Amino acid sequence: MEWPAGWYHTRMAVFGRFPGRTLRIPAILTAFLVLVCNASVGASTAGVVEMNIEGAIGVTTADYVGDGIERAVETGAELLIISIDTPGGLMKPTRGIIQQILASPVPVVVYVTPAGARADSAGTYILLAAHVAAMTPTTHIGAATPVPLIGGGAPGGDEGDESEDGSGDAMDRKIVNDAVSYIRALAERRGRNADWAETAVTEAATLTAAEALENNVIEIIAEDRQDLLQQLDGREVELPSGTKTLSTASAEIETFEPNWRLRLLGVISNPEIVLILGLIGLYGLMYEGWNPGAIVPGVVGAICLLLAAYGLQVLPVNYAGLALIIVGVALMVAEAYAPSFGALGIGGIAAFVFGAIIMFDTDVPGYGISYTFVIGIAVVFAALLIWLVGYLLRLRRRGAVSGRGSIIGGVATALEDFTGDGKVWLEGEAWHARSAASISKDQDVVVRAMDGLILVVEPLPRGADPEQAH
Repeated sequence: MEWPAGWYHTRMAVFGRFPGRTLRIPAILTAFLVLVCNASVGASTAGVVEMNIEGAIGVTTADYVGDGIERAVETGAELLIISIDTPGGLMKPTRGIIQQILASPVPVVVYVTPAGARADSAGTYILLAAHVAAMTPTTHIGAATPVPLIGGGAPGGDEGDESEDGSGDAMDRKIVNDAVSYIRALAERRGRNADWAETAVTEAATLTAAEALENNVIEIIAEDRQDLLQQLDGREVELPSGTKTLSTASAEIETFEPNWRLRLLGVISNPEIVLILGLIGLYGLMYEGWNPGAIVPGVVGAICLLLAAYGLQVLPVNYAGLALIIVGVALMVAEAYAPSFGALGIGGIAAFVFGAIIMFDTDVPGYGISYTFVIGIAVVFAALLIWLVGYLLRLRRRGAVSGRGSIIGGVATALEDFTGDGKVWLEGEAWHARSAASISKDQDVVVRAMDGLILVVEPLPRGADPEQAH
């Protein structure tokens, strides 16, 4: 009989140090439990780990795939299924995902699902890199032409569109040729149709699931995951360690979800969220500057600005648009300090709108920004600007609110009957007062002058409006 690993050390630790018979019974029970646990672990069957990628491919997606492969290795899974539905994304994290798949010690199956899903652009590269490529009926792949992140059009224009020095066209050719070589290498590595893969880059070609199977771009069309596992059973795949035969007919699927950190980073990588975080951060710090010691606005503003900075780091950003946004915010702030009856504010709103559109106006799928969202933010700012201008005009008509100017002309209430010296109540405080006329208790009086800390008052005329006493 072959004892489980660690049995000798367990026996010595339990029996070698407890010679007394009274302690041997619990020691024997402990050793028995160790044997049962070891046997149950050895008898457990490996399952299948599944992860889901939806939306644009970004930095957090690459981290998620890496965590999923690690999870599959730790659990001894038979394979990892990546269910994908993406319009594409950034090329750098896409290459990172592909490198992880190529080096994975666990077979990776990329499955385009559910019905109506797609693996466009970056998704096509990931699908071709998988050990097994599968699709659900009514899904499609392709359109893998790379696009520039900042400015310009799609690479590969007509000859008549070349610039005078040809530099722009040469750069486009470099981008396309690099993408062609890369996607062909992936297809050839997995024995798939490299010629079609090239047309997916040069001509943005697409295929339905049935066409992809017919053209040797994928291996499996599966209605659902159970159908996929049945078709995968017995299939051989090439791993860095050698050939492996899959056994998935009765495997259980474990869904692997991204952790809270990746979910948070995924949220703040959204262009619209980045825009909101940046504005909250700027206005929070400005409010803290206007009201030193408020603390909360400054802390919240600093955190939001740092989160927005991370989002800008992982997003394709046109920095001319970012500069316009900063100018727009500065103009709106200047409206508060130097009221121009809306001129600075309207200019700031216009700069903000154009900046937001330009900053995220990119052809990279999944990283654009909604014009409706930008216009909605602009409307909110316009409403705030109108309120600010009206508030400043009311303040200008209101007069002084502190010092002698705020007291003279104010309306007070007599605290007692008096002629000559007495006391009145003014804005939450009791004051010494002097009046040449007779004053009754609770009578309204108007302050006409100040003699040190003594108010010179007189009765408020009958029918007079206290608000107009100034």
